[in-house]
Amino acid sequence: MALRQQVKNINASGLLNLAVLGVLLLLYAPILLHWLDGWLHKNISTEHEYFSHGIIGLPFAAYLGWMNRKKWKRLPDTIHPLGAVFLLLGAVFYLSGVTEWVNLSLPVILVGLCLWFKGISGLRSQGFPLLLVFLATPTALPYLIAPYTLPLQSFIAGTAGFILNQFGMEVTVDEINLYVGGRIVEVAPYCAGLKMLFTTLYVGLMLLYWTDALSSRRTTISFLSVAAIVSTTANIIRNTLLTFFHGTGQEGAFKWLHDGWGGDLYSACMLVSLVPLLNWINSYFSASLETQQEAES
Repeated sequence: MALRQQVKNINASGLLNLAVLGVLLLLYAPILLHWLDGWLHKNISTEHEYFSHGIIGLPFAAYLGWMNRKKWKRLPDTIHPLGAVFLLLGAVFYLSGVTEWVNLSLPVILVGLCLWFKGISGLRSQGFPLLLVFLATPTALPYLIAPYTLPLQSFIAGTAGFILNQFGMEVTVDEINLYVGGRIVEVAPYCAGLKMLFTTLYVGLMLLYWTDALSSRRTTISFLSVAAIVSTTANIIRNTLLTFFHGTGQEGAFKWLHDGWGGDLYSACMLVSLVPLLNWINSYFSASLETQQEAES
């Protein structure tokens, strides 16, 4: 009798989980497909394109959530009052019809579900996947940051102009504009490397988690700091090439690197370089720790 009751409870729990998953798919599948189509074909708003790292981040978050399923099942069923608050807030966001709020409703509802079913312990167990979902959710953050990127734009324009001058090109820099060969190249906020920087830091977090290095504050701070420098340097080189192509009338090469798959390839190569960078930082700190332990002994 007890066994039969246990089987019924398991079946009821499984059906409830399937029902919740079905509702989430029904509500958010069209939104996720819209994001994916916009990121792949670049027909989404410029601000939302900054979050194209979600192409790899959202599947990775789903994978981590799936891998944590056994740990999730072992957690006691505990309803936290904040779960209802987040679920209600997510519903309001979704029903508002405002794009930004509808997008944000996804991570809000996911947090609410974790708190409602498993409490704080459930939220902690799914903390990193939820963080990946939140950081990949298109919002107006790039639009809000754009007015403050002028110093970065000026720095990139000045550095690109300096590099081209060293190669004998006559380049005049006026704040964020470069004049070369009778043409003007503007280092717009989108060209200031914010998208690449967002993607770099996002992928960096994924690598830190995958290699179990996220628990080390020293490794995390060092790696993300160096990764940000690498991203900025790569963007300076990219803008230098774009200015050279546009100034010399090589429009095909300019469009290939600026709007075509050349830009994606360039970004991918830069992201791949993060792997040996993280390995080097891990090795460096491991060697330093071993040296310190030997000195103490």
